[in-house]
Amino acid sequence: MDIVLYCLAIVIAAVITGLLGYFMVPFLHKIKFGQTIREVGPSWHKNKQGTPTMGGIMFIIGSSVAAVICIAFLWLNGGAETQLMLVKVTAGALMAVGFGIVGFLDDYISIKKHRNLGLTEIQKLILQFIIVGAYLLSVALAGGTTETVIPFLGSVDLGFFYYILAAVFIVGMVNAVNFTDGIDGLNTSVTLVVTLVFSVIAMLLNRVGLSLYAAAIVGAMIGFLFWNANPAKVFMGDTGSLFLGGAVCALAFGVDMPILLILIGIIYIVEILSVVLQVTYFKITHGKRIFKMAPIHHHFEMCGWNENKICFVFSGVTLLAGIIGVLLAVFGC
Repeated sequence: MDIVLYCLAIVIAAVITGLLGYFMVPFLHKIKFGQTIREVGPSWHKNKQGTPTMGGIMFIIGSSVAAVICIAFLWLNGGAETQLMLVKVTAGALMAVGFGIVGFLDDYISIKKHRNLGLTEIQKLILQFIIVGAYLLSVALAGGTTETVIPFLGSVDLGFFYYILAAVFIVGMVNAVNFTDGIDGLNTSVTLVVTLVFSVIAMLLNRVGLSLYAAAIVGAMIGFLFWNANPAKVFMGDTGSLFLGGAVCALAFGVDMPILLILIGIIYIVEILSVVLQVTYFKITHGKRIFKMAPIHHHFEMCGWNENKICFVFSGVTLLAGIIGVLLAVFGC
């Protein structure tokens, strides 16, 4: 039954997300919600100017509907998971939607002002920490502990520092996922693999509700890739990328092994580190650069890689890291 629900979550999310594109893409065109391309980006990206953005709404709806249907069916038919796990899944999903709303505000403001800047960095950080605080509080009130599982070390109780580290980690990772959204299909394909890996881990750890939520994200990415693969007919925008950041964090904390996201989400880490290193080195050396352009996917573009090759290689690296992550989750604990 669990496998049937798992497959059903993927199919429902993929179908809803894919079908929504037939309505959303023309609608976003009609209301002129097009992407403003950065002046400092690759010159050939200028032909993407005006491509509809905020397409993340499609997979937010698709994944949410699929998850609600399948998880509700699980619980109504005697799902054996604890009340705490239900709260972790629900609160995690709401956290992801909350980040999506922040992204929506950012996209909406940038579109209305006809620039590539929406909310200020301070505004985004304040809203993001409020969302994370609500998530951590809800889990704590439901009986969640301050322990985290580290492969080969077992459960480690971090005490009060758990909340500080968790908040900084989630906000940092969410923004790392946001940086990964820069070329057609990249964030979609990488996150498809990341959520697939976490769905397997959750299933092996018998956290069925969480695996169903992960499966819903997997299906939604499949449905969205139909519209987002090169050449993209729609971009996910911050609406989608911030939602995905929240979703992968919810999955990592749901299996009580957020540290695994550093490995499984290695592309996210490399993307944000490339920006930090580039900016820091630029300031220290007064104009010199480490990469031809940051984030690092643009560096590979400048080196002659096409967008499809970058998506394939980055997703392949994620898959290899994910396989190691699954082995650590199963045999290292």
